[in-house]
Amino acid sequence: MRVEDRIGRAMKQYKELLALPHVLWLGLSAFPARLAYSMIALGIFFKTEQATDSIAVAGFAIGLNSLAGSLTAGIRGSVMDRYGQKWPIRILVPSYVVLILVFANMQSRTSLLVTALIMGATAPPINLSVRPLWKDIVPASSLRTAYAFDSSMMNFTSIIGPVVITSLSLSSHPSLGLITTAALMFVGGTALAFNSVSRNWIPEKKAKGQQKLWRDRAIQLLMLEGCFIGFGWGVFDVAVPAFATQENVAHRVAWIFASFGVATVIGGLVGGLVSKKLAPLSAMLKAYGVWIIMSIPVAFTYPDWTMALVGVGIGFLGGMVQVFYFEVLEAVRPQGSQTASLGWIWSVEGSFMAVGAAVSGLISENYSPRIALGIMPVMLFIGLLILTVGRKRLSAANDIPTEEEDLQAMKDLSNEVK
Repeated sequence: MRVEDRIGRAMKQYKELLALPHVLWLGLSAFPARLAYSMIALGIFFKTEQATDSIAVAGFAIGLNSLAGSLTAGIRGSVMDRYGQKWPIRILVPSYVVLILVFANMQSRTSLLVTALIMGATAPPINLSVRPLWKDIVPASSLRTAYAFDSSMMNFTSIIGPVVITSLSLSSHPSLGLITTAALMFVGGTALAFNSVSRNWIPEKKAKGQQKLWRDRAIQLLMLEGCFIGFGWGVFDVAVPAFATQENVAHRVAWIFASFGVATVIGGLVGGLVSKKLAPLSAMLKAYGVWIIMSIPVAFTYPDWTMALVGVGIGFLGGMVQVFYFEVLEAVRPQGSQTASLGWIWSVEGSFMAVGAAVSGLISENYSPRIALGIMPVMLFIGLLILTVGRKRLSAANDIPTEEEDLQAMKDLSNEVK
């Protein structure tokens, strides 16, 4: 197939997706809140550093915020799976906005650290809320493309968010950084809370006598894989800026991560175009293997174009894996865990990410950031090994919808949105 034909096919698939009712509005309504999330960590860092004149305290504030967010993600997801999205979002969004504005006006070390912790524990589950909604508004044949669109919207914020918050926080009016973050969260959170798809979403009912989510063998496997992937990402996120800082080229961190972010967005979009004849689990494992190969050279790079180039490969394959991962999770999760399944996995993954970040800082400072960078491919390899050995637990993700099932799904959707 010619390049022009592939581009045309890609444009047609996404055009058809965006033409479906609710799709574009759902993506746009959540975007401001997702942008706020991509800004909050640096916002906390700059505010704390400016108020306490301590980088160590600023880093500790981010760590508390991230760890609290990770540990409670599963709880917030479980609440929505039981009570729906309407009131949890309407309560948590304005509360979180107020906390951001209060944090922006604090000066003491203790109050900043305590508030950062509370903010993490009560963060509105925006991303967790959006993911299960796609299954309600697109046919099964378009679900992979919808997940790709959603992942790309989410990853795109990681490109522009850090630039916006850094520029505002280091301007002559540094308080504008957190004020803007609060405003974006209010706009996006409110739009999602009053979006008809979210407002009318009805959680699945659990089967009678159903076991606890964390006792499900498929979820246990994905949590175990998440331990290593989270640790690897935590190491990577700290090793890159640590290496650049040691080499007195800290200014390069921005465009290294920017190239990584852009590639992640593109990889997600391409993942959505992979033939539906390839089952989600098979697609994820194949992409996972190439992902590992692309990440191996990162330990031999320098904070210049070499690291940016390898970062592009890592980001591109990582974006594809993310799309297939969502499909696999949707196929294997227990009934009634549309939000909680990903929430608890993120709890495990985020906690180990915090540990990885701390370990990476120690290794980079006392030994070499190259050693820290070398840990990432190892963690990815262990993750793939876990999924490969335990793939029988994920066998439900090897099913491929038949044409009859696709047609029935489109018919059901048509009746639903009338």
